[in-house]
Amino acid sequence: MRKKLVDEIRKKGILDENLLSAINAIPRHLFLDSGFLEYAYEDKPFPIGSGQTISQPYTVAFQTQLLEVKPEDKILEIGTGSGYQACVLAELGAKVFSIERQKKLFERTKQLLRLFPYKINLFYGDGYKGLPEEAPFDGILITAAAPEIPEPLLQQLKIGGHLVIPVGKGDVQTMLRITKLVNGKLKKETFGKFRFVPLLKDKAND
Repeated sequence: MRKKLVDEIRKKGILDENLLSAINAIPRHLFLDSGFLEYAYEDKPFPIGSGQTISQPYTVAFQTQLLEVKPEDKILEIGTGSGYQACVLAELGAKVFSIERQKKLFERTKQLLRLFPYKINLFYGDGYKGLPEEAPFDGILITAAAPEIPEPLLQQLKIGGHLVIPVGKGDVQTMLRITKLVNGKLKKETFGKFRFVPLLKDKAND
């Protein structure tokens, strides 16, 4: 089933073989509630509690491909959610730092990730602020819809690094990749429309 999912994602335009191998290596069914297990390898999002979802595998792959992750890259993920995206990044050899603002989800995912061999650094807090104490990052990935690009995250991005974020105030967002150039300027690229749950600012939920 995992191979079938990988083949489906490949047909949709994901061509990075290292990324496809990473998705093939990770048992997605472990991240889902038992009621959705039979659908775990369909290319669809599913609810994971606390008003959050596990993203569609294609979306996970699409965002990850835009990041251009290399082994040992230091990656900041905003919105840990189920932990699936963090595991994909770790499987690619990245050093992953991930922030989750929903306390119940944070605790549950922290327990779940103990089943995996990856060292993923999890933090409970406001993703808008990032992790200035761990900066700078080679890449920053936001897995929720933001009304604008958080300035603190841009400040925590390395020169040459990418920030990937879905931006928009409505039900549909535009996927952006922001690259910090040597002169400190920002290069902005757009990559189509997606749907994400909202990124909430100045708030962490128990």
